[in-house]
Amino acid sequence: MTQTQDAPASARTRTYSWSDPTEHAALLGRRSGLELLRAMSAGELPPPPIMHLIDAAGMRAEEGSVTLELDPQEFHYNPLGTVHGGVISTLLDTAAACSVHSTLPAGVGYTSMDLNVKFLRAVTVDSGRLTCTGTVLQRGRRTALAEARLTDAAGRLVAHATSSCLLFELPAR
Repeated sequence: MTQTQDAPASARTRTYSWSDPTEHAALLGRRSGLELLRAMSAGELPPPPIMHLIDAAGMRAEEGSVTLELDPQEFHYNPLGTVHGGVISTLLDTAAACSVHSTLPAGVGYTSMDLNVKFLRAVTVDSGRLTCTGTVLQRGRRTALAEARLTDAAGRLVAHATSSCLLFELPAR
């Protein structure tokens, strides 16, 4: 494949901005996970940069469950003309891990240990708004298990994931 310096006539551009992610990190020891997530949902805190990157449409948080929304766009597409699996996986990982975060007290952090994704149907702009809900299945002292389900505007399941998260105490700030 040969590339030229000139962009094709059908080229599109996209510009976005984000807030300093250290704002969230500085609050981790002072607020519970649910407080942080609700503040982001309410617009009191900016969302993390990844949410701007994928152009997420919204988030709702309650203890043990987080729901994200995304309107599929062309810039999410892979070479086959469908939403890239990485975008879908990002939604699933975020919903599952944030559902774990919603159960954590101030001073406790987490990180994903694994993510097992099952893609069930193709997603395009015609799929309409996607809804991704993560739910904690089990939480212990050191690990948590969560799942996430991604549905299209018609309510059809398009992908499913399970995730294990490692829980740990954050260093004092």
